[in-house]
Amino acid sequence: MVRNFQPRPVPKEVVDRILGLALHAPSAGFSQGWAYVVVQDEKLRKQIGDLQGETDFYASRRFHKFVSEAPMLIVACASEKMYHDRYREPDKLNEDGTEIEWPTPYWYFDIGSACMIIFLAAVNEGYASAFTGVFRVQEMKKLLAIPEHFHPVGVISIGLPAGDIKSPSLKRGRRPLEQVVHYERW
Repeated sequence: MVRNFQPRPVPKEVVDRILGLALHAPSAGFSQGWAYVVVQDEKLRKQIGDLQGETDFYASRRFHKFVSEAPMLIVACASEKMYHDRYREPDKLNEDGTEIEWPTPYWYFDIGSACMIIFLAAVNEGYASAFTGVFRVQEMKKLLAIPEHFHPVGVISIGLPAGDIKSPSLKRGRRPLEQVVHYERW
């Protein structure tokens, strides 16, 4: 995660390559219940930065305004409805004709996987990225005219990296592999 970007725009062909790769993310039943709003307009980026609380939260903690100042934002959205619709199709119904149970909301897993592809594709293109979750969902939907059945999950800031202030959370360090990985049983 980078929290400061150069102002140079991200060329459309780079955006297309990044999002083209994101289309290859896994999706339960090949539901593909994701959509993205690409925002490059400066005024709209500022409005999104305000919705994301960058002045009150990030800038007050000495971070840059890495939402509004990034040359490009991608608002990642997931549609639970598209998963339910897909799993009501004949090839996905249970033997009794009902939709499967959803012990895990895979629409969120899938958009998370797609976002990771976006992060990695941006790095592959020589860019950097940062992620902020959307907490003011209805306001974001209104601002960007996002359809009702899509949920804006997060905002990905993308641009060429500039001098950055590292998050103090990094001082925690990574958990050792032995605490995270369990073989055969926990």
